[in-house]
Amino acid sequence: MSAYVSAFELFSVGVGPSSSHTVGPMRAARDFAVRLRESGAVDRTARIRCTLYGSLGATGIGHGTPDAVVAGLRGDDPATVDPDAVRRAWSDWPDGGVLTLAGARAVPFEKHDIEFAPRMRLPGHPNAMTLVALDVTGGTLAEETYYSIGGGFIRRDGEPSRVSARPFPLAFDSAEELLALCDERGLTIAEAARVNEQALRSEEEVAAGLDAIWDAMAGCIDAGLHAEGELPGVMRVKRRAAAIRAQLEEAEASGHRELPGEWLGAFALAVNEENASGGRVVTAPTNGAAGILPAVAMYWWRFLADSGIGADNAVTPHGPLAGSALFGFGGSQPSGDEPADDHAEDLYVEANRRRGIRRFLLTATALGSLFKANASISGAEGGCQAEVGSACAMAAGGLTAVMGGTNRQIENAAEIAMEHHLGLTCDPVGGLVQIPCIERNAIAASTAVTAARLALRGDGSHYVSLDAVVETMRQTGIDMSHKYKETSEGGLAVNVIEC
Repeated sequence: MSAYVSAFELFSVGVGPSSSHTVGPMRAARDFAVRLRESGAVDRTARIRCTLYGSLGATGIGHGTPDAVVAGLRGDDPATVDPDAVRRAWSDWPDGGVLTLAGARAVPFEKHDIEFAPRMRLPGHPNAMTLVALDVTGGTLAEETYYSIGGGFIRRDGEPSRVSARPFPLAFDSAEELLALCDERGLTIAEAARVNEQALRSEEEVAAGLDAIWDAMAGCIDAGLHAEGELPGVMRVKRRAAAIRAQLEEAEASGHRELPGEWLGAFALAVNEENASGGRVVTAPTNGAAGILPAVAMYWWRFLADSGIGADNAVTPHGPLAGSALFGFGGSQPSGDEPADDHAEDLYVEANRRRGIRRFLLTATALGSLFKANASISGAEGGCQAEVGSACAMAAGGLTAVMGGTNRQIENAAEIAMEHHLGLTCDPVGGLVQIPCIERNAIAASTAVTAARLALRGDGSHYVSLDAVVETMRQTGIDMSHKYKETSEGGLAVNVIEC
């Protein structure tokens, strides 16, 4: 057993606006429909009922939860489904409509077949849902309760709570153990994560998979930077990322210096506006906090990757994978033979940046695994500290790694970032992942950069450990009133007029 969660589980491609309220319920409904099909019970199914409990019931409509349930019952996968096929799938459901379960059997379905029970909280998790298959007499053919435990992860009632039961070769359950393991093996944190990933996939598959994650993140940024109009919902929130992009491009074209800090915020806004619109996003580690890691990674890619920042204190790779062409530790400094022409130089720069992004994502994965295992990444369970706080810490650690930081500087950066998000509430206005969520990602991206720079100015030694902050976060989440945990019953959600 290990705290480690694969990068390909922690960073999963899905649809907005919420990993716990959209992606998780879609996966749960799909799992239920597939089980019906594989057991043969689907042939006797005459009706499907679903009850959304706790936070799923409280803010489910604003988060697109019933739409996601309908899509999942059809057999849609969050990673491949067209976002347009999910938007308003339940909201616009016609009277007398027929639902095809996992592509196998058409059954009558009405909107009221999905019920909301916001005041009923099941003991397994605040995000709970029960799916029931009925026969023609109204008898129960199958019934399953699922918990959407954050980041798109789901767990069926009765299954063990630990997400990863795989026997990874480099097992660790705390930051202290991770650092000790790296010291013993002569590894960076990214190398340790890569050893674990390569227990599941080849080196080439790991590199290609990480590149695909980054391409999806970068694509989401680009889509958000060029999309205009209003976000769905009664508040009619106006998109801002495209206008900011135009302003920054105009300023740079007129001879002003580049504005990295402003671009950082625009990158984050772009992702979370795409998420709020129900578009294609990557959980990082959740949808509500999906803009922070891509924004910080793009900030490094665009403004720092070729600047030599971090070269003075760069880690010299000496682990078993140090010589890999796919995972070489160029970071912010080039290595190998210089390119012979402009085209070759472009390819060389691209390859070096991609190696850095792989290092960024692997470092963030190791850190995110600790938050998931020892605290929570679910806003319904731990408040927004669990989502935005975790993402900020992961981004800070990843940035520190690609800027040449040592393992202890990486751990320090993550600790700084998380420490200053302790107690952050999840209070989405109107049950929508818009206010304050979108701006909160931009602010947290800036905090991640600040945390990385502070850590790089030190030697890695610090008074408060990352493990202490993770445990404090866990305790704070337990103590926090449920009003401030994605129910829209407290905070800004009750003090801001929705329309």
